[in-house]
Amino acid sequence: MNAAPRCVIAIDAGTTGVRSRAVFATGGGQIGRAEPPIACYREFTQHFPEPGWVEHDATEIWEAVKSTLNDVVQRVGIDNVAAIGITNQRETVLAWSRRTGKPYGTAIVWQDRRTAQRCDQLTTQGLLPMVREATGLVLDPYFSGSKVEWLLANRAIPIDDDLAIGTIDSWLLWNLTGGTIHATDPSNASRTMLFDIRKLQWSHDLCALFGVPISALAAVLPSSGRFGVTSDACGAPPGIPIAGIAGDQQAALFGQACFTPGMAKNTYGTGSFVLLNVGEQCPPVAEGMLTTVAWSLGDTSLAEAATTYALEGAIFVTGAAVQWLRDGIGVISTAAEIGPLAASVADNGGVYLVPAFTGLGSPWWDPYARGTIVGITRGSTRAHLARAVVEAMAYQTRDAVEAMSSAAGVEIRDLRVDGGASAMDEMLQFQADQLGVTVRRP
Repeated sequence: MNAAPRCVIAIDAGTTGVRSRAVFATGGGQIGRAEPPIACYREFTQHFPEPGWVEHDATEIWEAVKSTLNDVVQRVGIDNVAAIGITNQRETVLAWSRRTGKPYGTAIVWQDRRTAQRCDQLTTQGLLPMVREATGLVLDPYFSGSKVEWLLANRAIPIDDDLAIGTIDSWLLWNLTGGTIHATDPSNASRTMLFDIRKLQWSHDLCALFGVPISALAAVLPSSGRFGVTSDACGAPPGIPIAGIAGDQQAALFGQACFTPGMAKNTYGTGSFVLLNVGEQCPPVAEGMLTTVAWSLGDTSLAEAATTYALEGAIFVTGAAVQWLRDGIGVISTAAEIGPLAASVADNGGVYLVPAFTGLGSPWWDPYARGTIVGITRGSTRAHLARAVVEAMAYQTRDAVEAMSSAAGVEIRDLRVDGGASAMDEMLQFQADQLGVTVRRP
């Protein structure tokens, strides 16, 4: 007889790559990682067809998930896998055919700014209060609603019962289940600008506003719900329950054990995202901040699930500035060089970076802002620029945390952090100094 399943596999489909990792039970209800980790990572390509446009090949993302998942399952043994959980970049959206399973072109990424003028138009028409009240979001091209409207207007997409529209989690779930399940969870749905976070259902008014057929959208299940079982029809290892889905930033809030209202975390990834647990009552709209569903815990019924809400400060570019140093202007060869290079000088030499490569998020919400470097002199070096990039992460986080504290009326005294850049001790110390709070890295 096989031993009882003793691991779950977490699929993390981010903005630049996919990681599948086995997480093992260690007894007493505790979980832990294998040493060395049983994990597999694969990057995928970001496409920039026009200024301000960012796209992904959704099929490439699925291929990355499929290859990393199969690699980990092969190493741990399929009989030892209890379940799969999915976490993902959130607002990125695509459309596909239910019949063929093929996407209608590329996915539009959360960083994409092509619908900025449309969002301005809707704001001018006085629709911002309606959107804010229903969704907790602002009228910004960051969110999925205007992206879907653009897709339906600019690509040859038949609007019929064959059409499926979804965020990356629903696309992966569709493929993992062999094209049988089209579902999502509230943490992802709440990022689309089509979902009423108080009623916990798709908004007929907002779907009508953006011309989105509700029939094409995913069913919304609790974050800890039963999402189906994997099938080998699309190349996934078969027969594994899919038992959890959450947007990456909400998953980080949960993973950092921020279960009590007033607890906060910041993830330093491609962008940075500060989330504050505000409990099970959806709060009033907060100036400069987003209100979002953190998670819904339940089995199959969203109406019966326990839903927790969060305030969020969204910073569009932090780690992406490191990628720019590497890939855009060749200041570094690898991302790992940024920390030592920044630490090689005593200060930034008066050099400051505003990394508004795709506009500014919280608390400014300016889609037209663009990046700026100031303070360069003949004595400025690549190390000063690297330090300016690192310090910009902390400055932007301070803006978001201060605005969040003011909006929520809560003094954040402890900030839990994660993400790639959180490995830099000097940056975290600088962050703690800027905020005047304790910064905790797990």
